[in-house]
Amino acid sequence: LFFVYLVPNKYKMKVKIAALSVLLIGFVSCIKPKTDESNLASPAAFEKLMQDENAQLVDVRTPEEYAEGHLKNALNISISFDNFESQLEILDKNKPVLVYCKMGGRSAKAAAKLKELGFKSISDLDGGITSWNEAGKLTEVDLK
Repeated sequence: LFFVYLVPNKYKMKVKIAALSVLLIGFVSCIKPKTDESNLASPAAFEKLMQDENAQLVDVRTPEEYAEGHLKNALNISISFDNFESQLEILDKNKPVLVYCKMGGRSAKAAAKLKELGFKSISDLDGGITSWNEAGKLTEVDLK
């Protein structure tokens, strides 16, 4: 706020308030909003959600990453493919969808897309399969 010293005294307070308002708006716009439709779940909570027989488990990583190890019964629908949205058509919008990726970035994007497409219940594995492995949970490769 060094530029305040260049402003005449009678306007300094207005300039300070305006500058702080801009900073506050910038900060608030960077906060990720929490929505009711998408749920960030810890590995333990995600594991419980997987026990629901209606749950649709989706790994949004590449097929190569999927082959290295994935959660049991997970469908591989890679968000990096151009046909990602059309592949989602095999899922039931009225059943819970559980998504994960390697660390959480791609699955957050996938969860947003699922919400946009009208899916009712979406849970995202916090920290992705990396946090799953760090929690000592098994993957399909570990089970073989």
